[in-house]
Amino acid sequence: MGKTIVIVGGQFGDEGKGKIVDFLTEKADLVARFNGGNNAGHTVVIKDDVFKFHLIPSGIIHKDKLNIMGNGMVIDPKDIVGEIEGLEEKGYNISDKNLAISGNAHVILEKHIEEDKATGGKIGTTSRGIGPCYKDKIARTGLRMIDYVKEDNKYARKLKPLVKDTSLMINRYLDDKKNILLEGAQGTLLDIDHGTYPFVTSSNVIAGGACTGLGIGPTKINKVIAIMKAYITRVGSGVLITELGKEEQTKNEDSIDELKKTLGEEGLSYLKRKIHNKSNEGDEYNQGRLLRFNGMEYGTTTGRPRRCGWFDVLIAKYAARVNGLNAVVMTKLDVLDDFKKIKLCVAYEYKGTRLTEFTNNVKILEQCRPIYETMEGWCKDITKVKEFKELPKNAQKYIERIEELTKIPVCIISVGPERNQTIILRKEDLF
Repeated sequence: MGKTIVIVGGQFGDEGKGKIVDFLTEKADLVARFNGGNNAGHTVVIKDDVFKFHLIPSGIIHKDKLNIMGNGMVIDPKDIVGEIEGLEEKGYNISDKNLAISGNAHVILEKHIEEDKATGGKIGTTSRGIGPCYKDKIARTGLRMIDYVKEDNKYARKLKPLVKDTSLMINRYLDDKKNILLEGAQGTLLDIDHGTYPFVTSSNVIAGGACTGLGIGPTKINKVIAIMKAYITRVGSGVLITELGKEEQTKNEDSIDELKKTLGEEGLSYLKRKIHNKSNEGDEYNQGRLLRFNGMEYGTTTGRPRRCGWFDVLIAKYAARVNGLNAVVMTKLDVLDDFKKIKLCVAYEYKGTRLTEFTNNVKILEQCRPIYETMEGWCKDITKVKEFKELPKNAQKYIERIEELTKIPVCIISVGPERNQTIILRKEDLF
Protein backbone atom coordinates (compact mmCIF):
# COMPACT_ATOMS: atom_id res chain seq x y z
CA MET A 1 0.00 0.00 0.00
CA GLY A 2 1.61 3.24 -1.13
CA LYS A 3 1.70 6.55 0.72
CA THR A 4 1.56 10.13 -0.48
CA ILE A 5 3.58 12.47 1.73
CA VAL A 6 3.75 16.26 1.39
CA ILE A 7 6.92 17.99 2.58
CA VAL A 8 6.67 21.71 3.37
CA GLY A 9 8.90 24.29 4.96
CA GLY A 10 7.58 25.17 8.41
CA GLN A 11 9.31 28.53 8.80
CA PHE A 12 10.68 31.08 6.28
CA GLY A 13 12.27 28.57 3.90
CA ASP A 14 15.87 27.30 3.84
CA GLU A 15 15.00 24.69 6.49
CA GLY A 16 17.03 21.90 4.92
CA LYS A 17 14.27 20.33 2.81
CA GLY A 18 16.74 19.14 0.17
CA LYS A 19 18.49 16.68 2.47
CA ILE A 20 15.24 15.33 3.93
CA VAL A 21 13.57 14.96 0.54
CA ASP A 22 16.68 13.13 -0.65
CA PHE A 23 16.53 10.89 2.44
CA LEU A 24 12.84 10.04 1.92
CA THR A 25 13.26 9.62 -1.83
CA GLU A 26 15.03 6.33 -1.27
CA LYS A 27 11.62 4.66 -0.78
CA ALA A 28 9.60 6.90 -3.10
CA ASP A 29 8.60 5.99 -6.64
CA LEU A 30 7.76 9.54 -7.69
CA VAL A 31 8.99 12.93 -6.46
CA ALA A 32 7.12 16.07 -7.51
CA ARG A 33 7.54 19.78 -6.86
CA PHE A 34 4.39 21.87 -6.78
CA ASN A 35 5.27 25.58 -6.54
CA GLY A 36 7.79 28.34 -7.08
CA GLY A 37 10.65 28.71 -9.48
CA ASN A 38 14.39 29.25 -9.40
CA ASN A 39 14.02 31.67 -6.47
CA ALA A 40 14.31 28.57 -4.29
CA GLY A 41 17.34 26.42 -3.82
CA HIS A 42 18.26 23.28 -1.95
CA THR A 43 21.50 21.46 -1.42
CA VAL A 44 22.01 17.70 -1.31
CA VAL A 45 25.33 16.21 -0.15
CA ILE A 46 26.16 12.63 -1.17
CA LYS A 47 29.69 11.58 -0.23
CA ASP A 48 31.98 14.01 -2.07
CA ASP A 49 29.30 15.30 -4.42
CA VAL A 50 27.37 18.48 -3.64
CA PHE A 51 24.23 19.06 -5.72
CA LYS A 52 22.51 22.47 -5.72
CA PHE A 53 19.06 22.36 -7.24
CA HIS A 54 16.84 25.35 -7.98
CA LEU A 55 14.12 23.74 -10.11
CA ILE A 56 14.50 19.98 -10.56
CA PRO A 57 13.34 17.77 -7.66
CA SER A 58 16.30 16.22 -5.84
CA GLY A 59 14.99 12.74 -6.62
CA ILE A 60 16.68 13.12 -9.99
CA ILE A 61 19.98 11.81 -8.58
CA HIS A 62 18.33 8.47 -7.76
CA LYS A 63 17.85 5.76 -10.35
CA ASP A 64 14.36 4.57 -11.28
CA LYS A 65 12.52 7.58 -9.81
CA LEU A 66 10.13 9.74 -11.79
CA ASN A 67 10.54 13.46 -11.04
CA ILE A 68 7.79 15.91 -11.88
CA MET A 69 7.78 19.69 -12.11
CA GLY A 70 4.16 20.64 -11.56
CA ASN A 71 1.78 23.15 -13.10
CA GLY A 72 2.11 25.34 -10.00
CA MET A 73 5.71 26.14 -10.87
CA VAL A 74 7.10 28.97 -13.01
CA ILE A 75 10.11 27.93 -15.07
CA ASP A 76 13.00 29.84 -16.61
CA PRO A 77 13.95 27.80 -19.72
CA LYS A 78 17.59 28.84 -19.58
CA ASP A 79 17.92 27.77 -15.95
CA ILE A 80 16.16 24.42 -16.28
CA VAL A 81 18.27 23.54 -19.33
CA GLY A 82 21.35 24.58 -17.37
CA GLU A 83 20.44 22.23 -14.52
CA ILE A 84 19.77 19.37 -16.93
CA GLU A 85 23.08 19.88 -18.73
CA GLY A 86 24.90 20.14 -15.40
CA LEU A 87 23.53 16.76 -14.37
CA GLU A 88 24.38 15.27 -17.75
CA GLU A 89 27.97 16.45 -17.36
CA LYS A 90 28.11 14.50 -14.09
CA GLY A 91 26.96 11.35 -15.86
CA TYR A 92 23.21 11.48 -15.18
CA ASN A 93 20.99 10.62 -18.12
CA ILE A 94 17.97 12.94 -18.20
CA SER A 95 14.95 11.86 -20.28
CA ASP A 96 11.18 11.62 -20.02
CA LYS A 97 11.74 8.39 -18.09
CA ASN A 98 12.97 10.30 -15.03
CA LEU A 99 11.86 13.93 -15.56
CA ALA A 100 8.54 15.37 -16.69
CA ILE A 101 7.50 19.03 -16.84
CA SER A 102 3.87 20.08 -16.72
CA GLY A 103 2.61 21.62 -19.94
CA ASN A 104 0.56 23.98 -17.75
CA ALA A 105 3.59 25.39 -15.91
CA HIS A 106 4.23 29.00 -16.85
CA VAL A 107 7.40 30.25 -18.51
CA ILE A 108 9.57 33.04 -17.11
CA LEU A 109 10.54 35.44 -19.88
CA GLU A 110 13.23 38.12 -19.99
CA LYS A 111 10.58 40.82 -19.51
CA HIS A 112 9.60 39.21 -16.19
CA ILE A 113 13.19 39.36 -14.95
CA GLU A 114 13.56 42.99 -15.99
CA GLU A 115 10.32 43.93 -14.26
CA ASP A 116 11.39 42.09 -11.10
CA LYS A 117 14.75 43.86 -11.02
CA ALA A 118 12.97 47.19 -11.29
CA THR A 119 10.33 46.59 -8.61
CA GLY A 120 11.23 43.59 -6.45
CA GLY A 121 13.96 45.16 -4.35
CA LYS A 122 11.48 46.75 -1.97
CA ILE A 123 10.52 43.41 -0.46
CA GLY A 124 13.79 41.61 -1.03
CA THR A 125 12.92 39.32 -3.95
CA THR A 126 15.60 37.36 -5.80
CA SER A 127 14.93 39.37 -9.01
CA ARG A 128 14.46 36.20 -11.05
CA GLY A 129 11.10 37.13 -12.54
CA ILE A 130 8.97 34.91 -10.30
CA GLY A 131 6.36 37.48 -9.21
CA PRO A 132 5.86 39.09 -12.63
CA CYS A 133 5.44 35.64 -14.20
CA TYR A 134 2.76 34.69 -11.68
CA LYS A 135 1.14 38.08 -12.27
CA ASP A 136 0.82 37.33 -15.98
CA LYS A 137 -0.54 33.88 -15.14
CA ILE A 138 -3.33 35.36 -13.03
CA ALA A 139 -4.01 38.02 -15.67
CA ARG A 140 -4.35 35.17 -18.21
CA THR A 141 -1.66 36.67 -20.42
CA GLY A 142 1.15 34.26 -19.54
CA LEU A 143 2.98 31.75 -21.71
CA ARG A 144 2.61 28.10 -20.72
CA MET A 145 5.23 25.47 -21.30
CA ILE A 146 2.94 23.56 -23.69
CA ASP A 147 2.99 26.56 -26.04
CA TYR A 148 6.59 27.54 -25.42
CA VAL A 149 7.99 24.22 -26.67
CA LYS A 150 6.34 24.80 -30.05
CA GLU A 151 8.88 27.57 -30.65
CA ASP A 152 12.09 26.94 -32.58
CA ASN A 153 14.87 27.82 -30.14
CA LYS A 154 17.52 25.67 -28.46
CA TYR A 155 15.84 25.66 -25.02
CA ALA A 156 12.43 24.74 -26.45
CA ARG A 157 13.94 21.88 -28.46
CA LYS A 158 15.72 20.55 -25.39
CA LEU A 159 12.61 20.69 -23.20
CA LYS A 160 9.94 19.53 -25.66
CA PRO A 161 10.35 15.75 -25.03
CA LEU A 162 9.91 16.35 -21.27
CA VAL A 163 6.65 18.34 -21.40
CA LYS A 164 3.74 16.10 -20.40
CA ASP A 165 0.31 15.91 -18.78
CA THR A 166 1.83 15.51 -15.34
CA SER A 167 -1.49 15.49 -13.46
CA LEU A 168 -2.44 12.34 -15.37
CA MET A 169 0.96 10.79 -14.65
CA ILE A 170 0.74 11.41 -10.89
CA ASN A 171 -2.82 10.13 -10.66
CA ARG A 172 -1.81 6.91 -12.42
CA TYR A 173 0.91 6.44 -9.81
CA LEU A 174 -1.73 7.04 -7.13
CA ASP A 175 -4.01 4.44 -8.70
CA ASP A 176 -1.12 1.97 -8.71
CA LYS A 177 -0.54 2.54 -4.94
CA LYS A 178 2.96 3.89 -5.40
CA ASN A 179 4.93 5.90 -2.84
CA ILE A 180 4.77 9.56 -3.80
CA LEU A 181 6.70 12.46 -2.29
CA LEU A 182 5.45 16.00 -2.94
CA GLU A 183 7.81 18.87 -2.13
CA GLY A 184 7.17 22.56 -1.84
CA ALA A 185 9.65 25.39 -2.17
CA GLN A 186 10.17 28.17 0.41
CA GLY A 187 8.39 28.03 3.79
CA THR A 188 4.95 28.52 5.34
CA LEU A 189 5.57 32.13 6.40
CA LEU A 190 6.31 33.02 2.75
CA ASP A 191 2.95 31.70 1.46
CA ILE A 192 1.13 34.29 -0.67
CA ASP A 193 -2.07 33.89 1.38
CA HIS A 194 -0.86 32.80 4.81
CA GLY A 195 2.61 34.36 5.06
CA THR A 196 3.78 37.73 6.40
CA TYR A 197 2.31 39.66 3.46
CA PRO A 198 3.67 41.58 1.57
CA PHE A 199 7.04 40.02 2.48
CA VAL A 200 6.11 36.73 0.85
CA THR A 201 6.63 34.73 -2.32
CA SER A 202 4.09 34.63 -5.17
CA SER A 203 2.76 31.09 -4.79
CA ASN A 204 1.01 28.82 -2.29
CA VAL A 205 3.73 27.20 -0.23
CA ILE A 206 1.53 25.35 2.26
CA ALA A 207 0.35 21.76 1.88
CA GLY A 208 -2.85 22.76 0.10
CA GLY A 209 -0.69 24.08 -2.74
CA ALA A 210 0.36 20.51 -3.50
CA CYS A 211 -3.14 19.74 -4.73
CA THR A 212 -3.58 22.80 -6.94
CA GLY A 213 0.06 22.81 -8.04
CA LEU A 214 0.03 19.20 -9.24
CA GLY A 215 -3.59 18.41 -10.11
CA ILE A 216 -4.45 15.85 -7.43
CA GLY A 217 -7.31 15.72 -4.92
CA PRO A 218 -6.80 16.38 -1.17
CA THR A 219 -8.14 12.93 -0.31
CA LYS A 220 -5.04 11.44 -1.93
CA ILE A 221 -2.65 12.87 0.68
CA ASN A 222 -1.75 10.62 3.62
CA LYS A 223 0.78 12.66 5.59
CA VAL A 224 2.00 16.25 5.83
CA ILE A 225 5.44 16.79 7.33
CA ALA A 226 7.09 20.16 7.94
CA ILE A 227 10.83 20.72 7.96
CA MET A 228 11.94 23.15 10.69
CA LYS A 229 15.36 24.22 11.84
CA ALA A 230 16.22 23.93 15.53
CA TYR A 231 16.44 27.74 15.36
CA ILE A 232 15.04 30.07 12.67
CA THR A 233 16.37 32.04 9.70
CA ARG A 234 15.07 34.48 7.15
CA VAL A 235 16.48 35.93 3.91
CA GLY A 236 15.39 39.36 2.76
CA SER A 237 13.10 41.87 4.45
CA GLY A 238 10.21 41.31 6.82
CA VAL A 239 9.65 40.80 10.53
CA LEU A 240 11.72 38.19 12.38
CA ILE A 241 10.63 38.41 16.03
CA THR A 242 13.50 36.38 17.52
CA GLU A 243 16.22 37.92 15.35
CA LEU A 244 19.63 38.03 17.03
CA GLY A 245 21.26 41.30 16.10
CA LYS A 246 19.75 43.71 13.60
CA GLU A 247 18.88 43.13 9.95
CA GLU A 248 21.34 45.82 8.83
CA GLN A 249 24.19 44.15 10.72
CA THR A 250 23.58 40.90 8.88
CA LYS A 251 23.34 42.64 5.50
CA ASN A 252 26.76 44.22 6.07
CA GLU A 253 28.49 40.89 6.76
CA ASP A 254 30.77 39.18 4.28
CA SER A 255 29.94 35.73 2.98
CA ILE A 256 31.90 32.72 4.19
CA ASP A 257 33.71 32.58 0.83
CA GLU A 258 34.80 36.20 1.18
CA LEU A 259 35.97 35.58 4.76
CA LYS A 260 38.00 32.56 3.70
CA LYS A 261 39.61 34.59 0.94
CA THR A 262 40.57 37.51 3.19
CA LEU A 263 41.33 35.69 6.46
CA GLY A 264 42.52 32.23 5.45
CA GLU A 265 41.76 29.11 7.50
CA GLU A 266 43.78 30.26 10.53
CA GLY A 267 42.15 33.68 10.60
CA LEU A 268 38.73 32.09 10.16
CA SER A 269 39.33 29.79 13.16
CA TYR A 270 40.36 32.78 15.27
CA LEU A 271 37.22 34.68 14.23
CA LYS A 272 35.01 31.74 15.14
CA ARG A 273 36.58 31.49 18.62
CA LYS A 274 36.01 35.21 19.10
CA ILE A 275 32.36 34.94 18.00
CA HIS A 276 31.90 31.86 20.19
CA ASN A 277 33.22 33.62 23.30
CA LYS A 278 31.14 36.76 22.79
CA SER A 279 28.08 34.63 22.06
CA ASN A 280 28.32 32.77 25.36
CA GLU A 281 28.80 36.07 27.18
CA GLY A 282 25.26 36.91 26.08
CA ASP A 283 25.98 39.16 23.08
CA GLU A 284 22.90 38.72 20.87
CA TYR A 285 24.47 39.83 17.60
CA ASN A 286 27.30 37.33 18.02
CA GLN A 287 24.80 34.62 18.95
CA GLY A 288 23.24 35.25 15.55
CA ARG A 289 26.67 35.23 13.92
CA LEU A 290 27.52 31.92 15.59
CA LEU A 291 24.29 30.36 14.26
CA ARG A 292 25.10 31.76 10.82
CA PHE A 293 28.71 30.56 10.98
CA ASN A 294 27.98 27.07 12.33
CA GLY A 295 24.96 26.55 10.10
CA MET A 296 26.55 27.99 6.94
CA GLU A 297 23.50 30.24 6.70
CA TYR A 298 24.02 31.76 3.28
CA GLY A 299 21.39 31.49 0.54
CA THR A 300 21.75 28.66 -1.99
CA THR A 301 20.29 30.88 -4.70
CA THR A 302 21.37 34.39 -3.66
CA GLY A 303 24.48 33.85 -1.51
CA ARG A 304 23.02 36.38 0.93
CA PRO A 305 23.71 35.89 4.67
CA ARG A 306 20.55 34.75 6.40
CA ARG A 307 19.14 36.55 9.41
CA CYS A 308 19.15 34.16 12.39
CA GLY A 309 17.13 33.86 15.59
CA TRP A 310 15.96 31.46 18.27
CA PHE A 311 13.24 28.87 17.58
CA ASP A 312 9.76 30.43 17.51
CA VAL A 313 7.08 28.18 18.99
CA LEU A 314 4.23 30.43 17.78
CA ILE A 315 5.36 30.07 14.18
CA ALA A 316 5.60 26.28 14.60
CA LYS A 317 2.04 26.11 15.95
CA TYR A 318 0.81 28.31 13.10
CA ALA A 319 2.51 26.06 10.55
CA ALA A 320 0.82 23.06 12.16
CA ARG A 321 -2.57 24.74 11.80
CA VAL A 322 -2.44 25.95 8.20
CA ASN A 323 -0.70 22.82 6.88
CA GLY A 324 -2.52 20.20 8.98
CA LEU A 325 0.81 18.77 10.11
CA ASN A 326 1.26 15.16 11.18
CA ALA A 327 4.90 15.54 12.21
CA VAL A 328 8.02 17.70 12.09
CA VAL A 329 11.55 17.02 10.91
CA MET A 330 13.98 19.01 13.06
CA THR A 331 17.11 19.95 11.11
CA LYS A 332 20.46 21.43 12.12
CA LEU A 333 20.25 20.53 15.80
CA ASP A 334 24.05 20.27 15.72
CA VAL A 335 24.33 24.00 14.97
CA LEU A 336 23.37 24.61 18.63
CA ASP A 337 26.29 22.50 19.93
CA ASP A 338 28.37 25.52 20.99
CA PHE A 339 25.73 27.34 23.06
CA LYS A 340 25.75 27.26 26.86
CA LYS A 341 22.22 28.67 26.95
CA ILE A 342 19.51 28.19 24.33
CA LYS A 343 16.26 30.15 24.15
CA LEU A 344 12.78 29.22 22.94
CA CYS A 345 10.27 31.93 22.07
CA VAL A 346 7.06 30.84 23.81
CA ALA A 347 4.98 34.03 23.43
CA TYR A 348 5.05 37.62 22.15
CA GLU A 349 4.61 40.81 24.15
CA TYR A 350 2.36 43.23 22.26
CA LYS A 351 1.42 46.57 23.83
CA GLY A 352 1.58 45.07 27.31
CA THR A 353 -0.38 41.93 26.47
CA ARG A 354 0.89 38.38 26.01
CA LEU A 355 0.17 36.73 22.66
CA THR A 356 0.39 32.94 22.42
CA GLU A 357 -0.81 32.56 18.82
CA PHE A 358 0.94 33.82 15.70
CA THR A 359 -0.64 36.42 13.44
CA ASN A 360 0.48 37.24 9.92
CA ASN A 361 -0.60 40.86 10.42
CA VAL A 362 2.75 42.59 9.87
CA LYS A 363 1.58 45.82 11.56
CA ILE A 364 1.07 43.88 14.80
CA LEU A 365 4.24 41.79 14.40
CA GLU A 366 6.35 44.93 14.01
CA GLN A 367 5.37 45.92 17.55
CA CYS A 368 5.89 42.50 19.14
CA ARG A 369 8.79 41.44 21.32
CA PRO A 370 9.76 37.83 22.07
CA ILE A 371 9.08 36.23 25.45
CA TYR A 372 11.69 33.55 26.02
CA GLU A 373 12.13 30.38 27.99
CA THR A 374 15.83 29.63 28.56
CA MET A 375 17.20 26.10 28.48
CA GLU A 376 20.62 24.68 29.24
CA GLY A 377 22.78 23.85 26.21
CA TRP A 378 24.80 20.66 25.83
CA CYS A 379 28.15 21.99 24.55
CA LYS A 380 29.00 18.67 22.93
CA ASP A 381 29.46 17.48 19.35
CA ILE A 382 26.36 15.50 18.32
CA THR A 383 27.16 15.04 14.63
CA LYS A 384 27.96 11.33 15.02
CA VAL A 385 24.92 10.44 17.14
CA LYS A 386 22.69 7.77 15.56
CA GLU A 387 19.86 7.35 18.10
CA PHE A 388 17.79 9.75 20.18
CA LYS A 389 18.81 8.11 23.47
CA GLU A 390 22.47 8.78 22.61
CA LEU A 391 21.92 12.55 22.45
CA PRO A 392 23.03 14.59 25.48
CA LYS A 393 20.21 14.89 28.02
CA ASN A 394 19.85 18.63 27.42
CA ALA A 395 19.50 18.04 23.67
CA GLN A 396 16.77 15.48 24.37
CA LYS A 397 15.04 17.94 26.71
CA TYR A 398 15.16 20.62 24.01
CA ILE A 399 13.39 18.42 21.46
CA GLU A 400 10.87 17.17 24.02
CA ARG A 401 10.08 20.71 25.14
CA ILE A 402 9.40 21.79 21.56
CA GLU A 403 7.08 18.80 21.11
CA GLU A 404 5.30 19.70 24.36
CA LEU A 405 4.84 23.37 23.44
CA THR A 406 3.83 22.83 19.81
CA LYS A 407 1.91 19.56 20.30
CA ILE A 408 3.56 18.23 17.12
CA PRO A 409 5.67 15.04 17.24
CA VAL A 410 9.21 15.15 15.86
CA CYS A 411 9.74 12.19 13.50
CA ILE A 412 13.32 12.88 12.34
CA ILE A 413 16.27 14.84 13.74
CA SER A 414 19.10 15.91 11.44
CA VAL A 415 22.54 16.37 13.03
CA GLY A 416 24.55 17.15 9.91
CA PRO A 417 24.33 17.54 6.12
CA GLU A 418 25.07 13.90 5.21
CA ARG A 419 22.26 11.44 4.66
CA ASN A 420 23.57 9.16 7.44
CA GLN A 421 23.54 12.03 9.96
CA THR A 422 19.86 11.41 10.56
CA ILE A 423 18.05 10.14 13.66
CA ILE A 424 14.65 8.51 13.08
CA LEU A 425 12.17 8.77 15.95
CA ARG A 426 8.85 7.79 14.33
CA LYS A 427 8.99 5.39 11.40
CA GLU A 428 5.20 5.37 11.12
CA ASP A 429 5.25 8.90 9.68
CA LEU A 430 7.58 7.86 6.84
CA PHE A 431 7.33 5.50 3.88
